[in-house]
Amino acid sequence: MNIEDFNINDFDNIEDLEKLLEDDGDQAEDDFDGYKSGFVAIVGRPNVGKSTFLNRVVGQKVAIMSDKAQTTRNKIQAVYTTDEAQIVFIDTPGIHKPHNELGEFMNKSAYQSLEEVDAILMLVNAEEPIGPGDKFVFEKIKNYKTRKFLGVNKIDKVSPEALADFMQTIPSPESFDGIIPLSALNGNNVETLIDTLVGLLPTGPQYYPSEFITDHPEYFVVSELIREQILLNTYEEIPHSVAVQVDSMQKDELDRVHVYATIIVDQKSQKGIIIGKGGKMIKKIGVEARKEIENLLGSKIYLELWVKIIKNWRNNKANLGDLGYNHKNYKG
Repeated sequence: MNIEDFNINDFDNIEDLEKLLEDDGDQAEDDFDGYKSGFVAIVGRPNVGKSTFLNRVVGQKVAIMSDKAQTTRNKIQAVYTTDEAQIVFIDTPGIHKPHNELGEFMNKSAYQSLEEVDAILMLVNAEEPIGPGDKFVFEKIKNYKTRKFLGVNKIDKVSPEALADFMQTIPSPESFDGIIPLSALNGNNVETLIDTLVGLLPTGPQYYPSEFITDHPEYFVVSELIREQILLNTYEEIPHSVAVQVDSMQKDELDRVHVYATIIVDQKSQKGIIIGKGGKMIKKIGVEARKEIENLLGSKIYLELWVKIIKNWRNNKANLGDLGYNHKNYKG
């Protein structure tokens, strides 16, 4: 029945109306021919393996990986697609107590994700005891009515006995619809978890084409790959006062892609660390980042990097907006 033909007076009682609506719902499900689709948010304290899991699932790097806290700064949508189902994963920034405007942005991004999804997947690290950071996340998600699953990650790093002991320490295990030990790094039980998530999804459309793996533009992914190499190569020396802005990407007549990017820091000393003695560090960052970008784009890359100081950029909303961390894109 078309909406313009609808008239409440055509129905003798509420049961007839309910039957019509139920029949229309069944027809809508039939239109998808049993195809399942939905959205899943990945949460957890910083660096429990969320980005590693996401990259494992889609088979390509879409979220950067580092041992440093708060590596992920934007919601990364990654898409897992088969002939039977499609899951749109949202890798939220690690939920934590914010200390600056950037931290506020990251938390707001994470909490909004939880309101928009069909399921929440929380990850914990089996190598480390359940700590205040994990408990903080448990408390934040427990009141959401969304179905929740717990992935106990990094089981490849612990003995079966240690894993069994860890499982006994999980707070309120009954609040989860399922608890699955896994290794995002080597793939153990990842397929089992995916099958579990697909099983709970509603029938629906294929939201993205089969070859589509992320909704972020190439500029963003390239900037993240460069930032990853900064974190990996400077480790203890550079805190999270670093950002990367891709200024331009152009393909030449030989199909080489020329990437020009600026590394943003907020102190002169950090600029010196990134450049390194005789330019050695920035050269190393460039070489490693170029390899990752070539894998992503499938083309030869010419990469040129600059370093720029913008003091206190993490507390300046205008600077955060310029670098892609825009509060206007999030509720609250």
